[in-house]
Order: sequence, then structure tokens, then C-alpha cells
Amino acid sequence: MNGFLRVAVLAVIAVVAIVFYAATFVVQQTQSAIVLRFGAVRSVVTEPGLYFKLPAPFEQVTYLDNRILDLDLPAQEIIASDQKRLVVDAFTRYRISDPLRFFQAVNNIPRANSQLASIVNGQVRSVLAEATFTAMVRTERSRLMNRIRDDVNREAGRFGMTVVDVRLRRVDLPAANSQAVFQRMQTERQREAAEARALGGQQSQEIRARAEREAIIIVAEAQRKSDEIRGQGEGERNRIFAEGFGKDPEFFAFYRSMQAYEASLKSGDTRMLLTPDSPFFRFFNDPSGKRAGAASDAAPATPAAPKP
Repeated sequence: MNGFLRVAVLAVIAVVAIVFYAATFVVQQTQSAIVLRFGAVRSVVTEPGLYFKLPAPFEQVTYLDNRILDLDLPAQEIIASDQKRLVVDAFTRYRISDPLRFFQAVNNIPRANSQLASIVNGQVRSVLAEATFTAMVRTERSRLMNRIRDDVNREAGRFGMTVVDVRLRRVDLPAANSQAVFQRMQTERQREAAEARALGGQQSQEIRARAEREAIIIVAEAQRKSDEIRGQGEGERNRIFAEGFGKDPEFFAFYRSMQAYEASLKSGDTRMLLTPDSPFFRFFNDPSGKRAGAASDAAPATPAAPKP
């Protein structure tokens, strides 16, 4: 009897748990819930917590996400006001602001995305068609995105959605136009590079010519100073020789003859044919430089010696 009672109690507890589970539902902080009774909306729950309902199939619960949702839009081509064909890639973020209207209008997220994509694409095409390429890319990009967001919000409100942001991810020329623009830019840069090289070559020639002219002037000036110094040195040498000749003519004649012997009697291919009694060899015959039989008071002529 005790075993049967225990089984009965467990069965009752199980039935109660099943009924409790079927008659309750939990709403998370990131959710809102719509309670449907035989397909019609009975209530909308937006606060998190534990709630009661009739078990299925009498009542059913549909959950909606309260967080910000992302929607990536396919790239589309538009024609700007300056007649440029552009490829625009955009995305939007939105949230479900009115769960009941959202459920009645689009029922679920996929259908909402499809409806919202159509609205955003239309507004992007309408707004950007009035702007120039420069305004989209640089000068008025933020203003255009805010205008698209506001226009989309006016239509999305009918579906219980609020658009938080609309962004233009990319605004660019089509591939063929981009290639043409790139080639034009490349040609322009090559022309500028050729001009820079030509200008550099011209400046290089001017600098080289100026340097060569200055080098010639410096070398000529140095050569002039060198000739002046050499002339002064030769004059000083001649003066010293003259003073030496005036002090001792015989020693000077001997010294010059020794220099002439040293310069002419070197080993080489040059040969000289002279008679033994030639005046050139007078110091070989007589240390005083006088020839045999000549008068003692006759001074021999000093041979011209090559310049050292």
C-alpha cells in the first residue's frame, strides 16, 4: 500500500510539473513576448519575468528580440547628380520598438529584414541621386547618412521598427571606371615624374657647368701663382749663382763642370764622341781646369751645363 501511495504521489507531482511548465513562460531581459490565443493576440509582455498562460494549444507565445539588429544591404549602382555612376554598399541597424505592430505587420525577423531592405535601398537611391560624388565621399557624407536614416524611420515606424543608424560602407566607381581613373592618375604621375627628372637634369647640368668653370678658374689661378713662384725661385737661384760666381769664379766653374759630368755621363743609350783634349774634359787633365801649354793667367771658358 505504501508503494502504491508513493507512485501516486510521484505521478501527481509529475502531472503538476508538466501542467506548470505548459502554463508558464519566461521572458528574458533581451526579449518581449506576444501571447496568442487561438491565433489572436491576447497580450504583449515587454518586462522580463515569469508569466502564466493557458497550456497549448489554447495559448502560444512568440518571442521577439529587443536588441539592436544588423541588416547588411546588397551593393547597388546609382547615378549621382554629376552623372557619375557609383556603386554604393550600405548597412543599417534597427530595433523593434513596437512588438505588437511589428508582429501584425511583418510577423518575424526575416520578413522584417526584407521589408526594411527595400525601404533603405529606395531611400539611399533617392537621396544620393541628388548629391555629387564629392559630397558623398568627403564633404557631406554624414549629413546624407542622417537624412537617409530619418527618411527610413518615417516609413519603418509603420512596421513597429526604429532605425538607429544607416551607414554608407563604401561609395566607389564601378570597376571599369576605377581602372580608367587609375590609369589616368598613373599617366599624370608619370608625366609629373618626367618633368621632375627633366628639371633635375637641367639643374644638374647647370651645377656641373658652374663647377667646371670654377675649377678651370681655380686651376688657372693656381698655375699663375705657381709660375710666379717658380719665376721668383729661378731668379733667386740665378742671383745666388751670380753671387757665387762673383766670389770665386774658379770654384764656380769647377762646380758647374761637375754638374755637367754628372748629368752627361749617366748610363743610357746616349753616346758622345769627344777628343781627349776637349775643353769639356779639362778637369780630368788638370785639377785647376787649365789645359796643358796654356798660359797660367788664361781662364778657361765654362761649359754650359743643363739646368738641373
